[in-house]
Amino acid sequence: MSKVEEFEELRPLLFSIAYRILGGVGEAEDAVQETWLRFAGSATRPTSTKAFLSATVTRISIDVLRSARVRREAYVGPWFPEPLLSDPYQDPARSVELADSVSMAALLLLERLSPLERAVFVLREVFDFGFPEIAATVGRKEAACRQLAARARRHMDAGRPRFEADRAEREELAGRFFEAFRKGDVDGLRELLAADVELVGDGGGKAPLFARLVAGPEHVARLLGALAPQYVRVGVAVEPRQINGQPGAVFRDRDGKVLSILVLDVLDGQVQMIRSVMNPDKLGHLGPVADAWALKHEVNQARRTRG
Repeated sequence: MSKVEEFEELRPLLFSIAYRILGGVGEAEDAVQETWLRFAGSATRPTSTKAFLSATVTRISIDVLRSARVRREAYVGPWFPEPLLSDPYQDPARSVELADSVSMAALLLLERLSPLERAVFVLREVFDFGFPEIAATVGRKEAACRQLAARARRHMDAGRPRFEADRAEREELAGRFFEAFRKGDVDGLRELLAADVELVGDGGGKAPLFARLVAGPEHVARLLGALAPQYVRVGVAVEPRQINGQPGAVFRDRDGKVLSILVLDVLDGQVQMIRSVMNPDKLGHLGPVADAWALKHEVNQARRTRG
């Protein structure tokens, strides 16, 4: 098998490791590309290509994360990972771990770990790497890696997000949610929201968004119920999709350009958390991005006309 064939076979795994460490699609793709350049440029073939490439992409991702954390500290407003529509790496034996580990809630928990803790946790808990491999990857002794893994696991377990276990039930509730949203049905939305539901958005200071976190079923239902008719007037379409392994939707303008995404955390038959991403820098990998400020101006004009 050629180097290109070996690499392409492992590309889904490499991207999935990098994305979980970095929380960014573009950064993960860059890390994978840099991994290929190092592999292609090496004069010898490693004993285990999988081990070599996994270690390389992990080290690159750790370095990138260390610099990215400084930028994220200066980020305007809440920071969310770049939305991922589908995880390229599939392993039926670890499907639950893979799905839960790529959720926005889990990735936000990972953000609280140090880069080394995050890398060790991802390799061990998500991809089931052995400690000898992990130690060689991060340049630490096995005992130190076990300590890093245990510390990371304790932190993750303390805040581990809980989701509706039955995917069919999640999808059914999400379908009802987005149907009520399209209709501007405030009562219908309110019935689906948990008592402590929160709606929060990531605009990065580059897109119009909610002025603050919106909490409670009454406030969230009224905001969403008022937003839907405005979207309808200017031709915004709601496209239900799985986003980061959870039910959600992509919002597109009348030209099909991406305006935002919305992701739902569902538990016990209710929507517990709603996250929106409108920062255009985080949407480009989904397709051409809409001008959210121009759309807001159009919405305001339509509202005044109906006035």
